[in-house]
Amino acid sequence: MTSIPAPNTPVARPSRRTTRGNWELYGWVFMRASGVVLLVLIFGHLFVNLVAGDGISAIDFGFVAGKWASPFWQIWDLLMLWLAMIHGTNGVRTIINDYAERNGTRLVLKLALYTAFTVVVVLGTLVIFTFDPCPANSPAGLLPSFCTA
Repeated sequence: MTSIPAPNTPVARPSRRTTRGNWELYGWVFMRASGVVLLVLIFGHLFVNLVAGDGISAIDFGFVAGKWASPFWQIWDLLMLWLAMIHGTNGVRTIINDYAERNGTRLVLKLALYTAFTVVVVLGTLVIFTFDPCPANSPAGLLPSFCTA
């Protein structure tokens, strides 16, 4: 008769390394440091967008276009995007390592995670740096008021 193992019995994973070197330490330190930097970036973003101006009613296409006309705000938003994505991806990677029992499942989940990370970071970076609020040959009625000047 076979018995059911206790819930706290560790799962044997023969093909997985038991030591991970310093990568896990670096990941742990990165999560703490990036969390602090993200707090500054996010609260700065919220303050400028919601408190310093006219509040949420002032946020529109023109507001974003005006902000992204400045390299400072482009870099600010880029740092926020990259740090948030790396921070979140590292956290989900840790969850996958902790809870995915099969190597194949772990591989598929990590491939999906890294694919999503790459798509969001590449597209977000392209949007921030190639955003043109006043494209050529556009109807004047569709452009923001600052484009006609």
